[in-house]
Amino acid sequence: MEREDASANKAEGDKPVVCVLDASTYVGFWILQGLLSKGYHVHAAIQKNGEREIVEKIRDMAVIEERLVVYSVEVLDYGSILEALRGCSALFCCLDSSDGYNDEKNVDLEVRGAINVVEACARTNSIDKIVFSSSLTAAIWKDNISSQEDVDERSWSDPEFCRKLKLWHALSKTLSEQAAWALAMERMLNMVSINSGLVLGPSVAQQNPKSTLAYLKGASQMYESGVLAFVDTNFLADVHIRALEDPSTRGRYFCFNQVVNTEEAALKIAQRLSPLISLPPRYEQGSEVFAERLRTKKLDKLVEGTAY
Repeated sequence: MEREDASANKAEGDKPVVCVLDASTYVGFWILQGLLSKGYHVHAAIQKNGEREIVEKIRDMAVIEERLVVYSVEVLDYGSILEALRGCSALFCCLDSSDGYNDEKNVDLEVRGAINVVEACARTNSIDKIVFSSSLTAAIWKDNISSQEDVDERSWSDPEFCRKLKLWHALSKTLSEQAAWALAMERMLNMVSINSGLVLGPSVAQQNPKSTLAYLKGASQMYESGVLAFVDTNFLADVHIRALEDPSTRGRYFCFNQVVNTEEAALKIAQRLSPLISLPPRYEQGSEVFAERLRTKKLDKLVEGTAY
């Protein structure tokens, strides 16, 4: 079967048509804005239970932005995903639970959604690349989290350890990413994953409260183990787009701006997330500085090697 011509939906000289699913998540919305600013034509696939404020912004943008088309999807409805993917050359998969991560039910829904999305990509004839948005929580949680070993893209969180500590965000991101990778390899799809730190940006406490709090469960242990890190939205969106545009990208990429390993840095994070989380008490000077254990050699090469 011949490949569909995704360029049929754009004018000559324009960038290709891509899909962002779910564009109504906090990360998805920032990727959507980044793509539009770079001249892409975008199918914004949003779920009916998406963040209301973000959904309203996307629909308002679509009224005046001719390169933006909005699709209503349900990740458990295979047909709706296929409709949103029609004519697209790439997919940004940005799944997140709008209900938060309270138990294994939320985990199961996200895993099933990831499988559905990747399978839909396999059934199209136009998708050349999947950029899968994941999390550092899919790589850092295991019995030896406090060891002195470096943590890089080869590391995976231990699902049983996550269940034991009820780290539902970590479990969801681990199992959904693993399921996506397994299916992508089976279907011989070109996929890259971006494993981000705690996402920080404008209005994050209001527009992404449940996922933020879920990420921060076990924050003290992450902090003391040198694996608590954050990433700003603009940088995260830019890395996703670079991962699409650079044909040499392969596998997983850790993505963060800074490891939080001092009390001063921890206080700044708390201030940025106020009033979502309470500010910690003031500490005495001279307290311990924890070693950074996260490594981003792959990301450094991607950022340095892509011409803009």
